[in-house]
Amino acid sequence: MLRVLKVLGITVGALLLIGAAGAAGVYAYAGSKMGERVPVPAHAFTAPTGVESVARGEHVVRALVKCADCHGQDLGGMVVVDDPALGTIVAPNLTAGKGGVGAGYSDQDFELAIRHGIARDGRKLVFMPSSEYQHMSDEDLGSAIAYLRSLPAVDREVAPTRIRMLGRALYVAGQLPLFEYPRVTHREDPVPSVPVDSTVEYGRYIGNVGCAGCHGAGYGGGPIPGVPPDWPKAANLTPQGIGHYTREQFTHVLRTGERPDGTKLHELMPIGATKRMTEIEIAAVHRYLASLPSKPFGTR
Repeated sequence: MLRVLKVLGITVGALLLIGAAGAAGVYAYAGSKMGERVPVPAHAFTAPTGVESVARGEHVVRALVKCADCHGQDLGGMVVVDDPALGTIVAPNLTAGKGGVGAGYSDQDFELAIRHGIARDGRKLVFMPSSEYQHMSDEDLGSAIAYLRSLPAVDREVAPTRIRMLGRALYVAGQLPLFEYPRVTHREDPVPSVPVDSTVEYGRYIGNVGCAGCHGAGYGGGPIPGVPPDWPKAANLTPQGIGHYTREQFTHVLRTGERPDGTKLHELMPIGATKRMTEIEIAAVHRYLASLPSKPFGTR
């Protein structure tokens, strides 16, 4: 019996050592990827100036691309997710205050971060939704940068994002998309503007830059990539999901966060942003969603 217990102890110890070695390898590999530098696109980008650009930029930032959901209403940075297993995800301070990036970032630096998911030193940014923002027109992106430069300085030094063991293991297993960089085309030619009108084309543009990240490129909804598993699933926005919504009902939902039957949307739905959308924008998105092929729930 003692011999059996001794052998069993040696076996368990060996397995624990192997497991520890494997975990250490996973942790180190994920860390190396987070610190990895990638080629930085060489094209230049210059944001406009002027009151009209700042006003348009405020609307783009607040209503369409929803920066405040992660960076805070003052855009001074905040903790977005704090999960003891996955990690702590922190959105940086975008202002020119103490701890902010605004004072040191050039227009090109902002463009790299927003549309390419790359820091100015070549690091891939974690959980920066650049696969959506790559579709922003040069005009809207430039206006957004002009608005960010106009923000009051917020003195707030936020801690860096930290991905813990489970988060790193899920990343290595291909189950947690830490970086948007691989999903970006990194085009260097100008991104043209889409005429602002209640058209399918403008609705597609708004959806690409502000909705597809959660609801999926096909808008079938389902689990949202990269968030804790207890978060709610995104709704199916195709005709099979909300095809019964009239224009008026769709507008009411985006303005109030209340469905036609009176039930409330989950608080994660960014009503604070969608209620800022204009009638033309809401009409365009409704028309675009109605034009999509019906898909079962979860068909992203």
